[in-house]
Amino acid sequence: MIPDTDHQITIAIDGFSSCGKSTLANDLANQLGYVHIDSGAMYRAVTLYLLQNQISLHHAAAVDDALQKIEITFQLAGSEVHTFLNNVDVENEIRSIAVSELVSPVAAISAVRSNLVKQQRSMGENKGIVMDGRDIGTVVFPDAELKLFMTASLNVRITRRTLELQDKGLVATREQIERSITERDRIDSSRTDSPLRQADDAIVIDNTNLTRQQQLKTAHNLAIKKILYH
Repeated sequence: MIPDTDHQITIAIDGFSSCGKSTLANDLANQLGYVHIDSGAMYRAVTLYLLQNQISLHHAAAVDDALQKIEITFQLAGSEVHTFLNNVDVENEIRSIAVSELVSPVAAISAVRSNLVKQQRSMGENKGIVMDGRDIGTVVFPDAELKLFMTASLNVRITRRTLELQDKGLVATREQIERSITERDRIDSSRTDSPLRQADDAIVIDNTNLTRQQQLKTAHNLAIKKILYH
């Protein structure tokens, strides 16, 4: 339960692929009565649009034009928040291996990052938000009151990603998933524009051996302290 207070904060959760960022962000937002925004889903939606329309990442003008035609929203679908691309539910499609293998190169395009960061900042203007991604605490909300950085072992990340795909009826080999994750790590950490890195004031949560409930309890306690005493 959240204390009886009108003071809301911004919570930024960063980390590598398949470290449980979105799961924690969604659970934490639900507990606090906050809004959860999955920034990674936004980059995936842009990637899906480029794939569907056969737009080359190297054609800057075409990418710029595409960004003007893309509307990304989030809507409740049962108990889960789904990503909508131009009013179409694409939650399953954006989790495919094809999108996963291309999303980091797309996210490295400065025009794409500039466009989505602007939208993300707008979404968080009134605080009361939990946003997860790779540059939330360093670029999107550098003044966020609470910054968390998620880590987990590669083996655990591969297993989680495999189960996520299976739950959505998508198929990929463990080798494909490992290659996708390690390549995304490399690109995300080395890109020139807003590389993935731990913010200096971020609190690290290694959830390799934590249950979903344990990591939520840890994050919730940290959030309550910030809300009460910041």
